[in-house]
Amino acid sequence: VQLQACGGGLVQAGGSLRLSCAASEPTFDFEYITMGWFRQRPGKEREFVAAIDWSARGKYYADSLRGRFNISRDNAKKLVYLQMNSLKPEDTAIYYCVAGHGWGSSSSEYKYWGQGTLVTVSS
Repeated sequence: VQLQACGGGLVQAGGSLRLSCAASEPTFDFEYITMGWFRQRPGKEREFVAAIDWSARGKYYADSLRGRFNISRDNAKKLVYLQMNSLKPEDTAIYYCVAGHGWGSSSSEYKYWGQGTLVTVSS
C-alpha cells in the first residue's frame, strides 16, 4: 500500500496549511484502519502528530499540537487530512502520513508510511 501525502509548502508564521494523504491501493481496507501523521523536524527525532480511528470519532493529538492541528478523514475517498493552523517556525518539518491497525503515538503501531511532504514555516 502506498500512501501519497501532499499539500506541504512554504507558509508564513501564523498561516495555515492543509495536508492530504491518499491511499493508492483500491482494495486497501482504508475504512477499517487507523490513520495518522508523524513529523521530523530538522535535527530532531521523528515524533507523533495526530491519529484518527476508522470511524473518525476517535482523535488523538500530541499534547503540544492540540488546538492548532485537526485531523480528519474521508473514507469514501480514502483520504486523510491534517489541517494546521497558527503555524510556527518550529512546525517546520517533513510530515509523514501513516496507517496501521493499532492505536496510539508510537511509530510501531503504524505499518504503512508515506514518503513525506515538507512544510516550511518562515518567521
